[in-house]
Amino acid sequence: MLHAWLQENGGPLDNAHASEGLQEAQKIRRLQVMINMVMSVISQDPNLTVEEASELVAGTKRAALAMFPDKEFTYDIIYKPRLQRLMRERFHLQ
Repeated sequence: MLHAWLQENGGPLDNAHASEGLQEAQKIRRLQVMINMVMSVISQDPNLTVEEASELVAGTKRAALAMFPDKEFTYDIIYKPRLQRLMRERFHLQ
Protein backbone atom coordinates (compact mmCIF):
# COMPACT_ATOMS: atom_id res chain seq x y z
CA MET A 1 0.00 0.00 0.00
CA LEU A 2 2.75 2.46 0.92
CA HIS A 3 4.64 1.37 -2.18
CA ALA A 4 1.66 2.23 -4.43
CA TRP A 5 1.08 5.57 -2.72
CA LEU A 6 4.73 6.57 -3.11
CA GLN A 7 4.69 5.70 -6.81
CA GLU A 8 1.49 7.66 -7.42
CA ASN A 9 2.72 10.70 -5.50
CA GLY A 10 6.23 10.96 -6.91
CA GLY A 11 7.90 9.53 -3.84
CA PRO A 12 11.33 7.97 -3.69
CA LEU A 13 10.18 5.10 -5.88
CA ASP A 14 9.74 7.41 -8.87
CA ASN A 15 12.06 5.76 -11.42
CA ALA A 16 13.33 8.95 -13.05
CA HIS A 17 14.23 10.58 -9.73
CA ALA A 18 15.71 7.38 -8.36
CA SER A 19 17.84 6.94 -11.46
CA GLU A 20 19.09 10.55 -11.31
CA GLY A 21 19.87 10.18 -7.63
CA LEU A 22 21.74 6.95 -8.24
CA GLN A 23 23.78 8.48 -11.06
CA GLU A 24 24.64 11.49 -8.89
CA ALA A 25 25.69 9.22 -6.01
CA GLN A 26 27.88 7.18 -8.38
CA LYS A 27 29.58 10.33 -9.69
CA ILE A 28 30.22 11.54 -6.16
CA ARG A 29 31.68 8.17 -5.21
CA ARG A 30 33.93 8.19 -8.29
CA LEU A 31 35.16 11.66 -7.33
CA GLN A 32 35.87 10.53 -3.76
CA VAL A 33 37.81 7.49 -4.98
CA MET A 34 39.80 9.67 -7.39
CA ILE A 35 40.67 12.18 -4.66
CA ASN A 36 41.69 9.37 -2.30
CA MET A 37 43.90 7.79 -4.96
CA VAL A 38 45.62 11.08 -5.77
CA MET A 39 46.19 11.78 -2.09
CA SER A 40 47.64 8.28 -1.63
CA VAL A 41 50.03 8.72 -4.54
CA ILE A 42 51.16 12.13 -3.32
CA SER A 43 51.72 10.94 0.23
CA GLN A 44 53.28 7.54 -0.57
CA ASP A 45 55.34 7.81 -3.77
CA PRO A 46 58.88 8.69 -2.64
CA ASN A 47 59.96 9.52 -6.23
CA LEU A 48 57.15 11.97 -6.94
CA THR A 49 58.36 15.51 -7.56
CA VAL A 50 56.49 18.61 -6.45
CA GLU A 51 55.85 19.41 -10.13
CA GLU A 52 54.33 15.98 -10.77
CA ALA A 53 52.21 16.24 -7.64
CA SER A 54 51.01 19.68 -8.73
CA GLU A 55 50.03 18.24 -12.11
CA LEU A 56 48.06 15.49 -10.33
CA VAL A 57 46.23 18.09 -8.24
CA ALA A 58 45.45 20.22 -11.31
CA GLY A 59 44.24 17.16 -13.20
CA THR A 60 42.06 16.21 -10.27
CA LYS A 61 40.35 19.59 -10.35
CA ARG A 62 39.83 19.39 -14.11
CA ALA A 63 38.30 15.92 -13.78
CA ALA A 64 36.07 17.01 -10.89
CA LEU A 65 34.80 20.01 -12.84
CA ALA A 66 34.21 17.83 -15.91
CA MET A 67 31.95 15.63 -13.76
CA PHE A 68 30.37 18.57 -11.91
CA PRO A 69 30.74 21.69 -14.10
CA ASP A 70 28.85 24.05 -11.82
CA LYS A 71 30.50 22.96 -8.57
CA GLU A 72 33.88 24.74 -8.58
CA PHE A 73 33.10 26.56 -5.33
CA THR A 74 32.21 23.24 -3.69
CA TYR A 75 35.47 21.70 -4.92
CA ASP A 76 37.40 24.71 -3.63
CA ILE A 77 35.96 24.46 -0.11
CA ILE A 78 36.00 20.67 0.25
CA TYR A 79 38.91 19.19 -1.70
CA LYS A 80 41.31 22.06 -2.42
CA PRO A 81 42.24 22.62 1.26
CA ARG A 82 42.92 18.90 1.75
CA LEU A 83 45.16 18.73 -1.28
CA GLN A 84 46.95 21.96 -0.34
CA ARG A 85 47.60 20.70 3.18
CA LEU A 86 48.95 17.41 1.84
CA MET A 87 51.24 19.25 -0.60
CA ARG A 88 52.56 21.48 2.21
CA GLU A 89 53.20 18.50 4.47
CA ARG A 90 54.71 16.26 1.82
CA PHE A 91 56.97 18.85 0.19
CA HIS A 92 57.52 21.18 3.18
CA LEU A 93 55.99 24.14 1.36
CA GLN A 94 55.01 27.38 3.02
